[in-house]
Amino acid sequence: MDLTPILLSLKTAAASTFITFFLGVYAAWKTANIKYGKGLLDAVFTLPMVLPPTVIGFFLLVFFGKNTWIGNWMAENGHGIIFTWKGAVIAAIVVSFPLMYRTTRSAFEQLNPNLIDVGRTLGLSRTKIFWKIVFPNCFPGILGAAILTFSRALGEFGATIMIAGNIPGKTQTAALAVYTAMQTGNRGLAYQWVAVIICISLVAMLAMNAVNRRQQLLI
Repeated sequence: MDLTPILLSLKTAAASTFITFFLGVYAAWKTANIKYGKGLLDAVFTLPMVLPPTVIGFFLLVFFGKNTWIGNWMAENGHGIIFTWKGAVIAAIVVSFPLMYRTTRSAFEQLNPNLIDVGRTLGLSRTKIFWKIVFPNCFPGILGAAILTFSRALGEFGATIMIAGNIPGKTQTAALAVYTAMQTGNRGLAYQWVAVIICISLVAMLAMNAVNRRQQLLI
């Protein structure tokens, strides 16, 4: 059994989660603190959660294709996205971002506002309030969001196959390996890949539950 697909899946999920972590936390904090347009921003940030992954892949394919200025520029400078590992990472980022954003925003909204008021009373800037008060108190929720994001990125299929393709050793993740095995009639191999994915996802969910229990104890 070639372990390349699962290693590629872990690499893709880790890279996308790292990027999504910062994007999601930033978007959640900004959205939670604006007065106008919050509903619209929330809808835009959450949209990838309700769109079919193939639709997301289609838009990414069009956006990064050579028919657009950005896709053409990236291709000419050796940074093409289509049918590359970078495309798989971008697909995982877009698909998993809503989980990071919504879960983190929920953690921010559950924070006792009196803590922020105390920080303002002490003359702390908005940035210091975030790093000294908000982030430490909301960290269990943010960590839980990151675990969910990683799990979602690990199992991404639809958007990935649209923009990155299914190239063995290059863009074929574990989810795509299951699809390929079934297409070629190798059901035994498909079962093996399914078992591996389930085991990794189960570990992620156990970690998520452990974080939730710790958060409840702190409360």
